[in-house]
Amino acid sequence: MLTYQLFEPKDYILKPYVTPENLGGILRILGAAASTTSILYSIFILALIIFLISSKINLKKNGWLFITVLIVLITLPFEIYLMTIDYSIIKSIYYSTFDSHTILNLFIKRLKILGSFSLVEIFSYFAAVYFILFQPLTKRDEIKNED
Repeated sequence: MLTYQLFEPKDYILKPYVTPENLGGILRILGAAASTTSILYSIFILALIIFLISSKINLKKNGWLFITVLIVLITLPFEIYLMTIDYSIIKSIYYSTFDSHTILNLFIKRLKILGSFSLVEIFSYFAAVYFILFQPLTKRDEIKNED
């Protein structure tokens, strides 16, 4: 969301307040955000896998967990693709000669390719939080009274 604030809508031209003097600092901050996001998302996926393996929760009886896992798995390939672009950005900022034009082009590529994906993903994760909190679609074992 921060990156969208740098550009004019639809044409990806930098806004007037972004100058060559402050562009380097802005890109370094965005690089730190990208690296933090990549690391935390990787930890999240690993924790989810460990949770699914170690817990004895039946996905057939807990539809809320099934849908939540499905949302994560559907968005995973897109996130991995974006993380490869983020890796290129991080590498360009911290491990090679800093070229603001190259880094800016990588950010534009990231925005153009999956521009609306972030909005869809946010709403999907809001739905996942709803499923986790309220646990709808839980199949309960019925107790029959034999009187």
